[in-house]
Amino acid sequence: MPELPEVETTTKGICQNVLGFKIIDVWTDLSSDLKMFDKTIKNKDYFKYFKKTIIGQDIVIAKRRAKNILIHLSNDEIILIHMKMTGHVMFGEYYYDKKNNTWKPEDKDYQKPLLDPYNRFVHVVFTIEDKHKQIKHLVLADTRKFAKVKLVDDKELKILNDLGPEPLEADFTFKVFDNIIKNSIPSKSIKTVLMNQNQLAGIGNIYSDEILHLAHIHPKRSIKSLSELDIKNIFKHIKPILLRGIDFGGDSTSDYRNIHGERGSFQKAHNVYRRKGLLCNKKDCKGTIQRLVIDTRSSHFCDTCQV
Repeated sequence: MPELPEVETTTKGICQNVLGFKIIDVWTDLSSDLKMFDKTIKNKDYFKYFKKTIIGQDIVIAKRRAKNILIHLSNDEIILIHMKMTGHVMFGEYYYDKKNNTWKPEDKDYQKPLLDPYNRFVHVVFTIEDKHKQIKHLVLADTRKFAKVKLVDDKELKILNDLGPEPLEADFTFKVFDNIIKNSIPSKSIKTVLMNQNQLAGIGNIYSDEILHLAHIHPKRSIKSLSELDIKNIFKHIKPILLRGIDFGGDSTSDYRNIHGERGSFQKAHNVYRRKGLLCNKKDCKGTIQRLVIDTRSSHFCDTCQV
C-alpha cells in the first residue's frame, strides 16, 4: 500500500501539473452494490451526484492527510482519493478504447512511462482542460480495484481531522511522539503502534520496518519494554526515513508509480524490507534479515542488531 512518501509524491505531482485545470468530464468502470461503497463512486447513484458536483469546477490545490489525497475544487468541494493497496494517480493524454472499454495513453514519446504494464488498469478518468482549452487527463490505475474515490462530507472530514499527527509537520515533536507511545496499550508491539493511523499518520509496513532497523529496535518489542532512550532513537529516525522516501520518489516494490507513470526508487535503498535471508548491511553487523508476522502484518528485521 502506498504510504506517506508515495502519497506525498503523488500530491506534489498533482500540484505541479494540474492546478487551474477545469474538470469537464469524469468516467469510471468501477461498480458495486455493496452497502460499504454507497458513498463512493462505485455506487452508481453516488457517481451521478459526484459527476454533477465536480464538472465545471477548477482544481485549486491538492493536499495530503495521512494516506489520503485531497483535491480541493473551486466550489469548495473536496475529492478524496485513497490509493489503497495497488492504486496510483497519473497525468497525461489518453484516448478511450471502445473495443476493450478502457482508456489508454496516447502514443507519444514523452508518455512512454505510462505504458508500463502496472499502469494499464485504468478505472477512473478525469477529463480536464487548461486555460488554453487543451485537453488532458488525470487517471487512477488500480490493479485490484480497492482504491476509494468520493467527495469528503462533514463526517469524513472529522475522521480525517481525528487521525494521528503528521510526522513531517514542525509540531510533531519528541514530546508529541512520547505521549503517543506512553498512551498506547502497553502490550502492543511498537510496529503496530507506528502503523496505527489513529496514533500516527502515514506510516505503513515499509517505513516502519526501516525506522525500527535504524533505531536498533525489534518490531515485536512491546510498548512497556521501551526505555526513554529507545523511544528517542525511534523518534530520531522517523522524519529522516520518510523524507528519504520522498527524495527517492517513493517506493515501487509493488505497483506504485508517480504522476508520470514512473517508478520510485526507494526500494533500492531498503535495509530490511523484503530482504529476508540477506545479510544485514549495517557496518560490523553479521546478522541476517528475518521476516515474521505481527498482528497480521509482515515485519522484516535483523536478528542481531535489533533487540
